[in-house]
Amino acid sequence: MLDVLREADTNDLRKARGAFFTPSAVADYIASWAMTEGTSRVLEPSCGEATFLVSADRFAKERSLPDVHYSGVELFETSARFAEMLLAEAGVEADVRVSDFFNVAPQPVYDCVIGNPPFIRYQEHSGESRERSRTAASAAGVELSELASSWAAFVVHSAQFLRRGGRLGLVLPAELLSVNYAAPVRRFLLESFQKVELVLFGERVFPTVQEEVVLLLAEGFREGPTDRFTLFQANDVQNLPSMDAPSTWIPGSAGDKWTAAMVRSRARSIYDAALSGEAFSVLHHWGETSLGAVTGNNSFFALTWEQVKERGLSRNDLVRISPPGSRHLRGLELSSRRLRQLSEEGKATYLFRPAGNPSSAGIALIQEGEGRGVNEAYKCRVRSPWWRVPLVAIPDLFLTYMNADTPRLTTNNAGVHHLNSVHGVYFHLEHRELGRALLPIASLNTLTMLGAETVGRAYGGGMLKIEPKEADLLPVPSAALVAAQAGPLHAIRSRVVSALRNGDLPHAVELVDDVILRSGLGLADSDIEELKLAQHALFSRRKARSKPVIRG
Repeated sequence: MLDVLREADTNDLRKARGAFFTPSAVADYIASWAMTEGTSRVLEPSCGEATFLVSADRFAKERSLPDVHYSGVELFETSARFAEMLLAEAGVEADVRVSDFFNVAPQPVYDCVIGNPPFIRYQEHSGESRERSRTAASAAGVELSELASSWAAFVVHSAQFLRRGGRLGLVLPAELLSVNYAAPVRRFLLESFQKVELVLFGERVFPTVQEEVVLLLAEGFREGPTDRFTLFQANDVQNLPSMDAPSTWIPGSAGDKWTAAMVRSRARSIYDAALSGEAFSVLHHWGETSLGAVTGNNSFFALTWEQVKERGLSRNDLVRISPPGSRHLRGLELSSRRLRQLSEEGKATYLFRPAGNPSSAGIALIQEGEGRGVNEAYKCRVRSPWWRVPLVAIPDLFLTYMNADTPRLTTNNAGVHHLNSVHGVYFHLEHRELGRALLPIASLNTLTMLGAETVGRAYGGGMLKIEPKEADLLPVPSAALVAAQAGPLHAIRSRVVSALRNGDLPHAVELVDDVILRSGLGLADSDIEELKLAQHALFSRRKARSKPVIRG
């Protein structure tokens, strides 16, 4: 019978509901932590095969814990039946309820809640299911955005089943540490629990998915707050019993990102010391960062020179732009010469955007767009006229926001507008001349690259995304340091340009580190090496998500 149920519950079905079977070593680790003296009631929500309950019972028996009562909740009846059979097979008496966990009213009677909640991204987590989850979180005083994945509400709702002093042990996406929508969850954990511990892994826990996970171990419910959490590092699930010594992290505020906690303590002290002085600041001290223009349909509005000529569009119909995307912005500047080259290569360097009345050719293009339904796209539909794209000012620098390696600052010497595939940086007047000339090269240092890994967000495929508010916090050399090192920066410029042109970012960074970190900041070689190791560790962790996944 068990085999029949297993075959019926396919990989595709499990993936659709965000369910991934937990390795026994992980379940054992959490259950061992949870099952302490005095434990009498245990809950596994979204229990699936009840792996955690089976493990908890084994430790309860080993530790002679008397009269432990086990409960499970499972949305899918097939999985619930499966759990009941596996529990019976293991000799565990348990109640398994078939229900949407968010429809179960909390009863704060459990000593511990343990499990692996479903991970459903907001794109699939929609409709009534999303509303139920957000309502459940809201009832506990935590307001989640509509972008929140299912696990975020699950954490909050699970905690409401705990008695005072209870323990919460969950397998969660590592998004907990970094994404903006998880800020209310991070705040909730630190404000609600007396002690919070996290376990991170060097390798993927679930080999069939790209998502990194973290183990959350929180104890002392309603006995908080705490201002810190403890971080453990394990290479893989087999090495859980032999982890390195933990580190402690105190975020600036309860909702702040926790990504920086993954930086080794020595590197973090070097990093913090640099940011506390006058040699480094944040990008916001130089100026403002903003999104680019949103067309609503780049394939219609962004045009190549050949398309411009073919349609006979006039100069007044057009605005020069940096082409959509950012591959061409990996050097120190976008020059007029480089823009012409991109145009000759067939890149879209023109934006259809009549400032006044369009030409006859422009009217024809507008009519063509209406025939194709371009005007019905949301961004087009809500503006009048639909074909006049709202422009933002021409920026001093471009900032790439979706990066395989590290964010790049590029001087806009071509003097063109930008679309929302890159951000624009606008210097304060007093920093404009210096910033345009030297900040792109000065920012190519290891400390800034380490900072980018902590303020940005890792996405599937190993990409690092940085939004304008995150870019504001990007650590960069201060105006005073850049001015002091202006001569050496100019002296290495040609070699840095050559290295970037050849795709040799490490060599470019080495050249800049010598000027900014070694000479300017006064760091020893060993300190710079420590920062490099920390940056590489975060980079490698992010890139591990882009490795091909072998599916069984």
